[in-house]
Amino acid sequence: MRIISGKLKGRQIQFIKSKITRPLKDSVKENIFNILKHSNKIDIQINKAKILDLYSGIGSFGIECISRGAENVTFVEKEQKTINLLRENLINLSITNQAQVFNQEIKNTNNFFKYKYDLLFLDPPFRENDFIKVLQKLKKNKSFNNKHLVIIHREKNTHDKFDEILNILMVRQYARSKIIFGKFN
Repeated sequence: MRIISGKLKGRQIQFIKSKITRPLKDSVKENIFNILKHSNKIDIQINKAKILDLYSGIGSFGIECISRGAENVTFVEKEQKTINLLRENLINLSITNQAQVFNQEIKNTNNFFKYKYDLLFLDPPFRENDFIKVLQKLKKNKSFNNKHLVIIHREKNTHDKFDEILNILMVRQYARSKIIFGKFN
């Protein structure tokens, strides 16, 4: 797994092959960043942005954001083995000063809800539906700036209901992955 662009371009990220975590594929990640840069439906700049990376796993999305100039990324992941590798990746890339890492169950915490983010990225396990409650809590607590974007990575066959929470701007599919771009309504 590699960093695609920015100041860390070409550097490797260590990852775990397991049934618990599923790293965001480089091709899907690259397509997300191409949409962020070139779509006329999306108006967000990664440079100097504050990012929330929920269900972050080894941190490939958030690390890519830092490489592309994000000011700060808040990583949240519950699996201890995975969080250890995320911290190791941050140290190896010398970017710990641009990251906050929370090792905890996402739905049961308020630690990261107190910040305001420009970009909120959620990559929950494909079978999990509790992330909808997390989205509701983020919206209720206004944990986002006026100019913000929510990106959700789901399995292509999921049928999540976002009507009361998000205004969906676009949906893209890449093999098994479905990427949802939206804003809190």
